Amino acid sequence: MNTDGIMDIDANYYKPLMVVVRAEDAGMSVRAIVERRLGVSRSLLSRVKLTEHGITVNEQRVYTTATVAEGDIIRIRMEQETSEDILPEPIPLQIVFEDEHLLILNKPPGIVVHPTHGHYTGTLANGVVYHWRERGEKVRFRPVNRLDEDTSGLVVVAKSPYIHQQLSDQLQADAITKRYAAFVYGVPPEQAGTINEPIDRDPDSPHVRIVTPDGYPSVTHYEIAAEYGDGAASLVRLRLETGRTHQIRVHMKYIGCPLIGDAMYGLPPEAGELCAVWEQAAGRQALHAEMLGLTHPMTGQWMEWRAELPEQLKLLEQLLEQKQESEPEAT
Repeated sequence: MNTDGIMDIDANYYKPLMVVVRAEDAGMSVRAIVERRLGVSRSLLSRVKLTEHGITVNEQRVYTTATVAEGDIIRIRMEQETSEDILPEPIPLQIVFEDEHLLILNKPPGIVVHPTHGHYTGTLANGVVYHWRERGEKVRFRPVNRLDEDTSGLVVVAKSPYIHQQLSDQLQADAITKRYAAFVYGVPPEQAGTINEPIDRDPDSPHVRIVTPDGYPSVTHYEIAAEYGDGAASLVRLRLETGRTHQIRVHMKYIGCPLIGDAMYGLPPEAGELCAVWEQAAGRQALHAEMLGLTHPMTGQWMEWRAELPEQLKLLEQLLEQKQESEPEAT
């Protein structure tokens, strides 16, 4: 036993989740209690019960069907994991928040979140794995949300399977708030509105997404924050209700307001000299995940983080404001 009266457990486990059985829970099964009190999924329970100390009652290994009495202490332990397939690299990280459960990062543009075919190194994951190794933490890289390579802004990474499951459930229930800022051509038809149009792959180009009646439900809420040059462009703030690939970019193009700098869904090269200046200033699609809000799975506290516009988009904003002050030019 250690000084807390808890059996010394192999260091390969994360700090356990713990439930003290209340009077009204007496006679219930371990599975029923941890599902109700902690929201532990059945798939996660199936994983932990295979390990020696995965599920215990009063530090004795039990099956999930075991019944418990008032005052019993249930502990759920998950084995520590590392991302063995991700090469640690000393990549600069903009860490907004970190505790033993969560890591919130402000991702710069031009970096992929997770290694994929053709991007095995130089990704956000490579930098995070290096960061944890330097801190002596055994953690697997588990991003909860992802951003396109050329989209900047806030990304949340879970530091255990339980935290990842809990945040994924929040994401699925639209309980995580994700707000974006986008500079677009033109002005949306309403000051504030909702784009509820299904999205799927373009059958002629699998990397491209399109609005199609047979697509997956996709909902984007928007609000106009500023207009420039007599309607030549605008700053739009958006909130995602769903999280389809390229959703904002596809939906804004659909309503006639493609993102400035978007090579895949934006304007053609012959759009005009002024547009070319804006495109060059943005350097990529002018989209930034500026706010993220969620309920911390361990404390139950609502938390929010914000990331200001990166310098490139600040420059673009200045150019658009200059356009607003001058006579509109044909684009």
